[in-house]
Amino acid sequence: MAKSKNCNAKKQSYISVPSQIINSLSSSSLQSLLVSPKKKNSNRFFFGYNSCRSPRVWLFALFLFGLVGMLRLGWNVQTLIPFSPYPCLQTQSNPHLGFASNIDKVGKKDFLIASNNGQPPHHSHSESEFWKQPDGMGYRPCLDFSREYRRASKAIVKDRSKYLLVVVSGGMNQQRNQIVDAVVIARILGAALVVPILQVNVIWGDESEFSDIFDVAHFKRVLDDDVRILSSLPSTHIMTRPVEENRTPLHVSPQWIRARYLKRINREGVLLLRGLDSRLSKDLPPDLQKLRCKVAFQALRFAPPILELGNKLAQRMQSKGPYLALHLRMEKDVWVRTGCLPGLSKEYDEIIHNERRSRPELLTSRSNMTYHERKLAGLCPLSAFEVTRLLKALGAPRSAKIYWAGGQPLGGKEALSPLTREFPHFYSKEDLALPGELESFADKASFMAAIDYIVSEKSDVFMPSHGGNMGHALQGYRAYAGHKKYITPNKRHMLPYFLNSSLPEAEFNRIIKELHDESLGQPELRTSKVGRDVTKYPIPECMCNNVHTHSI
Repeated sequence: MAKSKNCNAKKQSYISVPSQIINSLSSSSLQSLLVSPKKKNSNRFFFGYNSCRSPRVWLFALFLFGLVGMLRLGWNVQTLIPFSPYPCLQTQSNPHLGFASNIDKVGKKDFLIASNNGQPPHHSHSESEFWKQPDGMGYRPCLDFSREYRRASKAIVKDRSKYLLVVVSGGMNQQRNQIVDAVVIARILGAALVVPILQVNVIWGDESEFSDIFDVAHFKRVLDDDVRILSSLPSTHIMTRPVEENRTPLHVSPQWIRARYLKRINREGVLLLRGLDSRLSKDLPPDLQKLRCKVAFQALRFAPPILELGNKLAQRMQSKGPYLALHLRMEKDVWVRTGCLPGLSKEYDEIIHNERRSRPELLTSRSNMTYHERKLAGLCPLSAFEVTRLLKALGAPRSAKIYWAGGQPLGGKEALSPLTREFPHFYSKEDLALPGELESFADKASFMAAIDYIVSEKSDVFMPSHGGNMGHALQGYRAYAGHKKYITPNKRHMLPYFLNSSLPEAEFNRIIKELHDESLGQPELRTSKVGRDVTKYPIPECMCNNVHTHSI
């Protein structure tokens, strides 16, 4: 094979280089591409005699100069990133990010970083009005226990003779309510509380334990001065057969608890309670109401892995401005239990009818009412169409970032299409999570509910489509955190206007806004209505200001 005698052989070759790169190079750099280097026999480490014989060296040099040129042009390298930590933004090439229209072949949304020149997003006056927070009237957390309560605490936390076991059931938020009441009942009895047992959920098959969902060490530490919390029964009582009680009536008083259980727990040492949902009265002495708030708002913190992931997803929603969290109750079991119909099609309505006929025990209340009577009474969840009309009437901008909390709706993504058409920036936890982040939680409904709770709690605005344990818990927490905006749909009064097709849109919007003027999370006294839960309405027992509470 013939070899060239030297590197400076008069042989011409041509390589195409983009004009942008040529323009970006300095004259000296360009000259170095056109003129061969001088041969230096004494130094062959780099561009010596042997090196310059290989065309790979020149291709490598051209690649380096090309890379420098592109960087100097300010080429946006971020467009190479398939997922951005700021998923709530849109690009001009993909203006409809959201649940309904942007699922790719593997079921994930194509998240790209939008260029905003480092400036915060601009909001018009009407948009800013939607994100405006209610006047909290100076209310702040205020858990000042009485001297008698603090004095009794010393003896209660030292007691080693009485132990309370509880089994809590239902979904995660329903279990939270029962855990709160379990702590209060332990305090009433002067007993130590063993960390509650979470009953396996018959609907979702979730076998999570307390320590999987909640931070046990934090739970014990916060309640250290109120109730002694143990991870298990001590060895002195491990073989004791507990007194078991399954039939506690609804809304019992502390006096009833003591009369019914105190002698038995003093005699046997261990008491086991099941089915605590709504068993304890909502109207308790002030110190016990404060204890309820302390458990709900301070002691029940999620376990670190859940808290970490929930905060990550919330940060991704927060990355480019405010966001709204919607708790949509559109799952099949919700339609069955409420006695309502999804209204998607005759086929889906028939599915609900058949399920309800085969399992009449699932219908939770007021079985003598027809579907239309329930609807007009405000007892049915809002559909996606109704949620959309309500949000638009309240001034939610089309650009609003929306986090959707809840289970898979009956009808799938088609059931959500009225929402996603009007509000394309529509995300669930599955959309926000990086590949693999949700894998360990996939089959655990309580974990998923906890993630929804965290992202919803950190939202700028929250709205449930129906009542329920999560909505109630978040209403109280957001009030306790400073009365963050919480929209309570006034279903009973607004639905007649939804049915009036002759009403002009502007008039409809005005009426709907007026109906919700006092339903945006403003301070509200628990004592203004009988039977209100202090963990939903923490004023006046758990929050105070410098003004008399009767001024509300």
